[in-house]
Amino acid sequence: MLDAAVYGGETPAVVLTYAWDRLLIDPVPGPRGPANFTGLQPLTRSVQAVPADATPVAPAGSTLPRLAAELPQTFALIDPHHGAEGMVRQLEELVQHLEPDSVDLLDVGGDILAQGDEPTLRSPLADALTLAACCELNFPVRLLVAGPGLDGELPAEILRDRMGPVALTLTTEYIAPVSSVLEWHPSEATAMLAATAQGARGLCEVRDAGLPVPLTDEGPVVYEADLDEALNRNQLARAILATENLRQVEQHSREICGFSEIDYERNKASWLGSQSAQKLAPEAVLHRLDEFEANARSRRITHTTFRRLTEAFGLSGTQRQDLRALLLNSRPEQYQAPLWHIPSGA
Repeated sequence: MLDAAVYGGETPAVVLTYAWDRLLIDPVPGPRGPANFTGLQPLTRSVQAVPADATPVAPAGSTLPRLAAELPQTFALIDPHHGAEGMVRQLEELVQHLEPDSVDLLDVGGDILAQGDEPTLRSPLADALTLAACCELNFPVRLLVAGPGLDGELPAEILRDRMGPVALTLTTEYIAPVSSVLEWHPSEATAMLAATAQGARGLCEVRDAGLPVPLTDEGPVVYEADLDEALNRNQLARAILATENLRQVEQHSREICGFSEIDYERNKASWLGSQSAQKLAPEAVLHRLDEFEANARSRRITHTTFRRLTEAFGLSGTQRQDLRALLLNSRPEQYQAPLWHIPSGA
């Protein structure tokens, strides 16, 4: 979306990204590295591209090969297992190899602008690693924050003083080319970004914890932010600048933020492994949906995600698309792409 909005999409960007999907998609905690795939294509000595025919090594899962199949951009794999120093090396090699006109660091939601001690912070490690690496790169990097608050971590009002000018506002024309991807991709923040760009407003319930996220006029706005100021503010990013492996990064996260998000995934994966998946019985599911929506209305919730519904109904990640198909076939009028709309009731 950003590539099309900023650069017109005429020369598709190279997107350097983590292979780090939620447990509904990838049952293995933490990020994937090159050893977790077959069929990768080398771009540089330290950077591998993920083509459409790449395959995650079981039991790992990844959305990157399907993204590569459906979008024109080249997806390159961030390997964080050698810490911030390893990621700097990957960035340097890519810049030397590609000779790009520009490098943008994009964060949806804005938790990259955290200090590290905010009580609502949930996933600081990945953002801090990327921020630290980009600040060490000997090439100009523009920091962009899309949809402040949409990741359900730092509220938009906290972020306003930490952001700079508006870079652009996403609209429906920039969502249309990726609409088919949004039909299946599990990212809740991206789904809300797209939904607000298409006019959705209200309060969206997300994640297994049912966090309420406001859908406002600020949702589709992309802001610039100062990279050096972000590093000076972000305690974790500063602490991990010289890290050489992911274990060191995790330990700094535990010491500074009080937790590691990978520990949370480890604990959740262990818990999920002990649970028996529920059957996707249509009549029972629709009954549970009625109960869920009634409770949600009492909390003034107007939208939710299919990930939230899947987890709330006790279903497994492999059942998410089947659940989505059932709901769209049963109540198509409630689909406000790519979110599920909860009517106000009588």
